[in-house]
Amino acid sequence: MRIKASYIATGITLVLLVLLNMSCKKNRQLTVGGVLKFSTDTLKFDTVFTSAGSFTSGIVIYNPQNEEVTVSSVRLHEGTASYFHLNVNGYTGNVVTNLKIPAHDSIYVFATVNIDPNDKRTPFVITDSLVATLNGNEFYLPMTAYGQNAHYIVNALLVGNHVWDTLLPYVIINSAEVGPGSTLTINPGCKIYMHQNSGLIVEGKLFINGTAKDTVIFQGDRLDRAYFDYKGYPGEWGGIYFGSHSNGNKMSYTRLKNCGNSALGGFAAAIWVTPDSVNYNNPSAIPQLQMDHCIIENSIGYGILSFQGSVVATNCLVHTTGAEALVITKGGYDSFVNCTFANYGSYAVSHSNYHTVGILNYFQVSIDSFLYGDLNAVMKNCIVYGSLDSEIICDASDKAAASLRLDHCLLRMGDVREPFIQITNCLFNQDPQFKDAKNFDFHLTSGSPAIDAGAGTTLTDDLDNKPRPQQGGVDIGCYEYQP
Repeated sequence: MRIKASYIATGITLVLLVLLNMSCKKNRQLTVGGVLKFSTDTLKFDTVFTSAGSFTSGIVIYNPQNEEVTVSSVRLHEGTASYFHLNVNGYTGNVVTNLKIPAHDSIYVFATVNIDPNDKRTPFVITDSLVATLNGNEFYLPMTAYGQNAHYIVNALLVGNHVWDTLLPYVIINSAEVGPGSTLTINPGCKIYMHQNSGLIVEGKLFINGTAKDTVIFQGDRLDRAYFDYKGYPGEWGGIYFGSHSNGNKMSYTRLKNCGNSALGGFAAAIWVTPDSVNYNNPSAIPQLQMDHCIIENSIGYGILSFQGSVVATNCLVHTTGAEALVITKGGYDSFVNCTFANYGSYAVSHSNYHTVGILNYFQVSIDSFLYGDLNAVMKNCIVYGSLDSEIICDASDKAAASLRLDHCLLRMGDVREPFIQITNCLFNQDPQFKDAKNFDFHLTSGSPAIDAGAGTTLTDDLDNKPRPQQGGVDIGCYEYQP
């Protein structure tokens, strides 16, 4: 049978139209909007480096659209300064451009990190971001790797008895918890580095055994201080939080610096002690937390927050905080002897909205909602001073008992004297004459009214481990004047 030429021509035309239509559909480009998806939410290098070298990890970038897309660039946010290096679909470099991804298809990205784990100039945690740009929109993927040899405590629950030594530093990432019935003992000289938004939760017991020679230091894990213009900034990490069923904790010769963010979604504080459910209403019982020779500095929130807790502190310094250096709220049993609380503000902390110390037997939940608790607090030989007209606020409701004893203290305080406050030989609104408050040196100078103005105690030294007293009597504050 002979087929007419017209039918052949028509058939060829139809085939060409179908092929052309298929080709158009396949190559149709999405030029406005669109999204890119990653195969993971964070590119992690979980290997703890024990020798110089590199480690490679990879992810997939998906195009979920029905059209082909052109990714204008895949790059590292830190560029040439990054510790990471990229290989995108076979192309190397920290920036790879004009990558086509067909509809419902993907490309592979491999990242390599090169770290010398013994180079102490390297941060403990290396971070960067992979940035993929589609039609002017940028999609970010966080990247993390460990940079130095250390014990990495990642979102950990510590069960049983643990002892931290000084062989390697400890880096806490995404917080750690000392579980109920468990104990963490930290040896003298141990260094603990906290990743951003990380804290240490204590539901069991914590013993920090620092000494005058080997202080235990908690600080942020960013050691490349050029990132912070060679300054310490408040809020680089959270704090230490003591639970209601945790008691008998001790911190000696311990320093917390550049801390106080609300890492766990609660109060922003360097030290946060929650209601004492073990020994509440028993002032002679073992307190939740005993602190001696401790320094808390540069907290973006509170220094010490005792929320109906029990804290006993001697020879401690708390200064430069965004909220109160010390706040006792909803009552509790607290004692502070020869401590200095000072706030003058800094390049990073404003001191205008909060007093330096607040002591209350209630907690205000909202405008018309309050919680109440019995208050029994003592401040002896303490300095409370700063740049405001009044640096201490004390208030009590008749819905709970309240007793506050201010004994031989030097206070910047207004004229209000509440009946629940017992005052013994205190100095009011007399400049303590710190050596250099603007540069955070709170030692006393020779003309300070705090010299020899304190009451006798059982303390035999000061925050510097110098003998106390030095001359005729005990000095007020954490430092004994050295003639």
